[in-house]
Amino acid sequence: MSCLIGAPCSGSGKTLVTLCLAAAARARGARLQPFKVGPDYLDPQLLSQVAGLSCRNLDPLLCGEDWVRRSFRWHGGQADRVLVEGVMGLFDGRGPSSEGSSAAVAQLLDLPVVLVVEASRQAGSLAALVRGFRDHGPPQVRLAGVVLNRVNSKRHKALLAEALADLGMPLLGSLPHDPCLDLPSRHLGLLPPSDLPDFNGRLAQWAALAERHLDMERFWALMEPPQPGNEDPIRHSLDQVAPRERLRSLPLSQRPKVAIAADAAFHFRYAETAEFLTAVGLDSIPWSPLADEPLPQACAAVMLPGGYPELHGAQLGQARRSLCHLAAAVDAGLPLIAECGGLLLLGEALQDSAGTWQPMANILPFRAQRGELSLGYRQATVSANGLVLRRGETLTGHEFHRWQLLAKTGVTESEAPVAGEPELWQVEGWGSPRRPEGWTSRNVHASWLHIHWAGCPAIPWRLAALTGPDAPNRKAAGFSFPQNLALPPPANAGA
Repeated sequence: MSCLIGAPCSGSGKTLVTLCLAAAARARGARLQPFKVGPDYLDPQLLSQVAGLSCRNLDPLLCGEDWVRRSFRWHGGQADRVLVEGVMGLFDGRGPSSEGSSAAVAQLLDLPVVLVVEASRQAGSLAALVRGFRDHGPPQVRLAGVVLNRVNSKRHKALLAEALADLGMPLLGSLPHDPCLDLPSRHLGLLPPSDLPDFNGRLAQWAALAERHLDMERFWALMEPPQPGNEDPIRHSLDQVAPRERLRSLPLSQRPKVAIAADAAFHFRYAETAEFLTAVGLDSIPWSPLADEPLPQACAAVMLPGGYPELHGAQLGQARRSLCHLAAAVDAGLPLIAECGGLLLLGEALQDSAGTWQPMANILPFRAQRGELSLGYRQATVSANGLVLRRGETLTGHEFHRWQLLAKTGVTESEAPVAGEPELWQVEGWGSPRRPEGWTSRNVHASWLHIHWAGCPAIPWRLAALTGPDAPNRKAAGFSFPQNLALPPPANAGA
């Protein structure tokens, strides 16, 4: 029986416990499949690196309940052990509700919950907290036990264990203070593995902590995989969109190429993105704007995922070859999909984390600077036919950014978006009134919203239709960049 690692709130230690268990499973030679509830990108990168398998997000709001069930059984059923890390507090969902919460996913998948409690300043009050989470609902949860984090001494642990015993609640372990459990963060979450010092060295330490301080015998049983699913969820999703269409079956060398920005500035994407592209007959290839790489010759489309461009603004501002290739590709009609951090690359200028304005690709009429946090699920209603969406279609996305858009220099707010580039959609969510957002045109889709294609599988289908020998824009299908492409020096972005 699999379990979900939950907590009363963010910062309790559920990621630490999950990482320790994943490291221990790998040290034991088990093939462990990690899952993460919600729209997170950073925790899954850590879990993927530790487990050696791509972490899968379980988000019923972005993907639908059917996808969550199918993905859990398909991927989990192929593993020796399974772990599901929750998101935020156990009952925290859309707005003030529990919709889409860890508790809702636990109920959907019939998973018991292990509650991780940061207990450094608690004694008998622990019982009241655990009782509240055990009895709260709906959705009703089944607590398999509790893991205590930051327990300072044997005496402290004895006090807490007695408080739990009075509830009949199993204590499944307690993690001490330890330097290897310190996970630094920045404004959008934990640091990715590449930015953590001595990440590989921590794996052995995490495994040892799990073996020493967690009840691995009980956890081993709680990490049993589900019954295997019998259908790849991606193929099932695509079949619902076009049941009579045959997926492209081309040799890799003949598949249209989709260049995906992939470096320290752009790395927020779901594992399923590349898998959807493969399923519809496309080949995804990495491209690094941060390294000022040219766009790959004969690429048929470009994708700019989210990430941290604001932390690398100066380097991106000097990447004139990458930025000019990007502008030339858009001008030639290549399909371009950009979301969140990827959107920032398309403006006139970006204010970096030091407050300095850096020139960007100048494709869309805005500048971007640090502002208030925008966070939450958004319902989007498409305003006009565009690259991969059609007027009137609706979907759910997730917004999470601190940089905000200003009008381009010399352009008033009422003049943006510019003629020929209408708003992409109307978006709204809890605490976020309905507003126009994003840009759309015949070949550009650019928005703040993060989208999981499981919730809108028509997007990869439509992108595939815009590439290759049957593409309506033959110039865009395999556009080759001239070798003498002018690379103007960075302009003064202004303030």
